Amino acid sequence: MLPLEGITVLEFAQFMAGPSAGLKMADLGARVIKIERPGSGEAGRQIALKNIFIDESSMVFHTANRNKQSYAANLKDPDDLEKVKKLIAQADVMTHNFRPGVMEKIGLDYETVAAINPKMVYGVVSGYGPVGPWATKPGQDLLIQSLSGFVNLSGNEADEPTATGLATSDIFTGVHLVQGILAALIARNRTGKGSKVEVSLLESTLDIQFELLTTFLNDGEMLPKRAKKGNAHVYLEAPYGIYQTKDGYISIALTPLDALAKAMNLHLPDAFQNPKVWYEKRDDIMAFLQEQLIKESSAHWLSIFEALDFRVSEVFDYKTLLNHEGYKILQMDQEVETSDGISMKTTRCPIRIDGNRIFNKKSAPKVGENNALIEKEFNLS
Repeated sequence: MLPLEGITVLEFAQFMAGPSAGLKMADLGARVIKIERPGSGEAGRQIALKNIFIDESSMVFHTANRNKQSYAANLKDPDDLEKVKKLIAQADVMTHNFRPGVMEKIGLDYETVAAINPKMVYGVVSGYGPVGPWATKPGQDLLIQSLSGFVNLSGNEADEPTATGLATSDIFTGVHLVQGILAALIARNRTGKGSKVEVSLLESTLDIQFELLTTFLNDGEMLPKRAKKGNAHVYLEAPYGIYQTKDGYISIALTPLDALAKAMNLHLPDAFQNPKVWYEKRDDIMAFLQEQLIKESSAHWLSIFEALDFRVSEVFDYKTLLNHEGYKILQMDQEVETSDGISMKTTRCPIRIDGNRIFNKKSAPKVGENNALIEKEFNLS
């Protein structure tokens, strides 16, 4: 039995942050019912990566909404709204990412929902928080990465502001929403009452930068400076970074510079001997190391460094990684199937319970696919 079996989640959220939270709860056993507009469904069904669609919905929609059910309802229609309220009375959790004021206008704000179901855990995702000058501004991953300063951490010194290659803000916000919901469910077991859980893309993206912001606030507010080349962390000293070898790249993490130089049979110049300068002279030190590392293959250097238990790794692309035994033994990918019997490969839930991996065969539902089942089971008609 999975930990969240018996928990019913109503998901009014769309795109990625809210649905990714629903995905995690579904993987852990919750029954997640997407409340979607009839016909077109949630807008995220049309957001495609490389324009890849599986049936009438995008591939990325299927990845974020597997193992869920769909209930189509027009929230502006009094009859449909009444059915949704009956669902709310019997559910445990609901999530939405509408802008401030929308749920109040519909009549599904927290106060109204809490009156219908005092045990409801009510999760809200916003772009920038419920109040302030940005409260009604559209929230989107790239915008949040840009506004939060996050784009100034990736890349090398001469690069323009660089966003990460994935929806980082969305995914972390979804994780934070799940954390808040689980905490609220635990509190409900003690108090018998639900609560309102709020997260925002901006606050979550600031939170994942806590080590950077803490350093900035306690370092005379000196802006972080990316390394000239091979940058991996703006506030860590050399040799931390990525280096080119004769046939590829390796990454060197938290390894003392003097120990690394000794392993490479290098004599550190006098200017680099004092550990206190390993950050200040980071660019010069990394350039010094790069001149040597490029002379030999990745395998050569890894054979030396790994024998000394240094924190190092080869740099892989997806093709290399997915064909490596280290990946295969994880069994991280799975095959899911749509209602039409179309199969697609995706990743599995990364959590193991009592040593068991969690796999789910069912892909995302069609819009309103489960209306009849849900109306009968929850006595909505």
